[in-house]
Amino acid sequence: MSAEPRVVSLDSLGAFGIGHAQDETGGTGCSVIICEKGAVAGLEVRGGSPGTREAEGLDPTGSRSSIHAVLLAGGSAFGLDAAAGVVRGLEEKGIGRDVGLCRVPIVCGAVLFDLGCGDYRARPDAAMGYAATIRALERKPESSHGNTGAGTGASLGKALGSSRSMKGGLGSLCLGIGELAVYALVAVNCIGDVIDPSTGRILAGTRGEAPGSFADSEACLLAALGEKRDFFSGNTIIGCIATNARLSKGETKRLASVSHDGIARVVRPSHTRWDGDSLFALSSGEVEADPDAVALLGVRAVEGAIVDAILSAESAYGLPSARDYQSL
Repeated sequence: MSAEPRVVSLDSLGAFGIGHAQDETGGTGCSVIICEKGAVAGLEVRGGSPGTREAEGLDPTGSRSSIHAVLLAGGSAFGLDAAAGVVRGLEEKGIGRDVGLCRVPIVCGAVLFDLGCGDYRARPDAAMGYAATIRALERKPESSHGNTGAGTGASLGKALGSSRSMKGGLGSLCLGIGELAVYALVAVNCIGDVIDPSTGRILAGTRGEAPGSFADSEACLLAALGEKRDFFSGNTIIGCIATNARLSKGETKRLASVSHDGIARVVRPSHTRWDGDSLFALSSGEVEADPDAVALLGVRAVEGAIVDAILSAESAYGLPSARDYQSL
């Protein structure tokens, strides 16, 4: 068996379903990853401004043995409302933890700040979360790229303010070796620049004064060393890594932790106090695999998903996409 990972279809992870819903006019949306039978889950937060739901129970010392869905949403703190729709959609299908009286779906989530795009009054709500969940349950083929779901109103490169930022988006990548598959779904809304890992050049980020140029977000932040600045915690990368590997709760937590290396490889700067960088990890447990090998694939999948988000994003809400801006 070749040890070189290959790009595989999401169908390789039959235990998981992906669904999206968005308000393109309002400039926001949400994405849902479901596992009807429940998946072992972990979470690692590296940014200083996270917005999460049902996070504490995912600690290896917590009692959550499995969860049924992860919500990724825009809308800042308001977007957590979409989780109610995810819960309702799963409960209608009899999915959840059996507590005797009923089944309680365990839904974790994280949000990003996209209120500056479109209409700030448009936010993911229960109806949007429900719609995304139904799509995920139906296993209908859906695009998980660009201005979709949680990436609808995402932006990046805000070191000099929103007027010099660019369009972010949603990206995904599934890698496999043999029967093992590792999938990453990531919404890119960072303060920093996204770097092409093969060339080291900036793909998208804080725009420079000349058309098609970049100001270098790290240099901008270093130049403002003595200034007190407030970016309203309006930046973050949120995502989920899903795998069919059999992992313990501690190993799943470590998968989420190590996969943050994928962010650090291509986002500069990353994990700032203004970012809420948060990654979930889900394990459905069908394939025996070395946890370190799974984590290596997780890093690569996250890295590739971030680049995919940038290259597939379309210009919107007055923000240029990478492909449009670099053609200037």
